[in-house]
Amino acid sequence: MRRLLGILLILLFIYPSSFVSSESSKTTSIQLVFAGDILLDGYVGDQVSKYGANYPFVKVAPILKKADMAFANLETPVSVRGKAADKMFAFRSKPATLKGLVYAGIDGVTLANNHILDYGQGAMLDTLVHLNNYKIGYTGAGKNIEAAFKPYTQTIKGKKIAVIGVSRVLSDPSWYAGKKSPGAASAYTLEPMLGEIKKSSKTNDVTVVYIHWNEEFKDYPAKYARTMAKQMIDSGADIIIGSHSHCLMGIEYYKKKPIYYSLGNFVFNRSTRGGDKTLDSMMVDFEMHNNSITSKITPVKIIRGQPNLMGKSYNKQIITKMNKLSFNAIIDSNGKVTEKK
Repeated sequence: MRRLLGILLILLFIYPSSFVSSESSKTTSIQLVFAGDILLDGYVGDQVSKYGANYPFVKVAPILKKADMAFANLETPVSVRGKAADKMFAFRSKPATLKGLVYAGIDGVTLANNHILDYGQGAMLDTLVHLNNYKIGYTGAGKNIEAAFKPYTQTIKGKKIAVIGVSRVLSDPSWYAGKKSPGAASAYTLEPMLGEIKKSSKTNDVTVVYIHWNEEFKDYPAKYARTMAKQMIDSGADIIIGSHSHCLMGIEYYKKKPIYYSLGNFVFNRSTRGGDKTLDSMMVDFEMHNNSITSKITPVKIIRGQPNLMGKSYNKQIITKMNKLSFNAIIDSNGKVTEKK
């Protein structure tokens, strides 16, 4: 026994890295957290003016900060200039409101949505400047089509994670980014979207597509969305996250890869048209371990523009709802999501 112990000690002394790397490979995991729509104007903007930029995120910041990467949809331009578009709702948030995202630990946002150009191209480009100033990453909009489709990337524990933001809901064709014109990354045509996903899948370990799509206040995705989701996965997407409906939609697996059709609102005003269901929300926690990805939902409820963690009763209600809305996914009582066998 002493001789064996001596041999092991000698090996540990000569090849320490072999033992350390073997052990670390068993324990290393990567945590990605995604949330839904963030609005920092209107009622939420008033709350921020009263209580400070951190107010919207105070209750959920501990979860977001703990993640290796936290990501959401920024449903507003950030600027002090521009003219409001002729539409029912036109948003514009003050630059200082971005301090709240920094406080919450949000690493990046998608800008591909139907509000990013509410105050014109100048205000949209201002948004990029302000995000850069606050060191918040972004995808989904840019000075031209190449910049708009450029993914947000982050290397975490040796793994390259990419998020591509695209939108199938834009207010006008003039909002689409062009070869020489600013705008958002359009998903109205499959290309260049699918080509960008293929390119990302070759250079990154995980490619997430965060897409603005479907109809507002609907519980189930449109037929085109279910077809498009599969096309994106066939092109190399590993995870698909949806937004725009302002309410929760179900989950579907395709080729063992998850599609979250809508995370609903996150920091937002209550919608009079959508009613109380627009206050139901959730964060999704993806855990990567070696080559596997598992996910778990954390229900939250929006109260006075602020997402709040709730008790067992509310969590059970949301999990029951998600099981009803989902296709071939099952959510257990702890929020863990698995594919239905």
